[in-house]
Amino acid sequence: MTLATPVQDEPIQDFTQCHAGIVRKLDTLAELPALLAPAARAREIAEQAVDFFREAIFEHHLDEERELFPAVLASAEKGAEWTRVQAMVQRLTDEHRALEQVWKRLEPGLKKLAKGQPADVDVAAIDQLVGQYQAHARYEEAEFLPLSQTILGRNANHMAALGMSLHMRHNRAPLNAYV
Repeated sequence: MTLATPVQDEPIQDFTQCHAGIVRKLDTLAELPALLAPAARAREIAEQAVDFFREAIFEHHLDEERELFPAVLASAEKGAEWTRVQAMVQRLTDEHRALEQVWKRLEPGLKKLAKGQPADVDVAAIDQLVGQYQAHARYEEAEFLPLSQTILGRNANHMAALGMSLHMRHNRAPLNAYV
């Protein structure tokens, strides 16, 4: 009976170890397909968020601050109603600025992510933005907008003026259209 010497087994062991390493790397590679769809979805969500925040949310805040809030304040009855509206307008405006500040912290990372670049995205800031905006919208829908409807609804001309003002803001013809 002949015993194999360690030197004779080493080449085979090298192949076995090599295969084990290859299989581990292939197992890791096999994880990739499951990660591609979520990565693509993350890029898509980031891109949509960047576009939406700049094009819709900032514009919405401007509409409220330049058109709605002044119209409601101008139409509110002097005294307690006007004071209440003023406090609400101040709260909503302060919330706009706070939300915009959170967005400004998030935007650079989201822009990189949208381009498929490595990015540090502050998950806590996303949670903060979503939570604060949801609370802001709930307050506005439950408190300010019904009061605005009541105040502006007292005079059809006030509601019409707000509608016209918003229409003009969003449907401006280019200056060269008149040349």
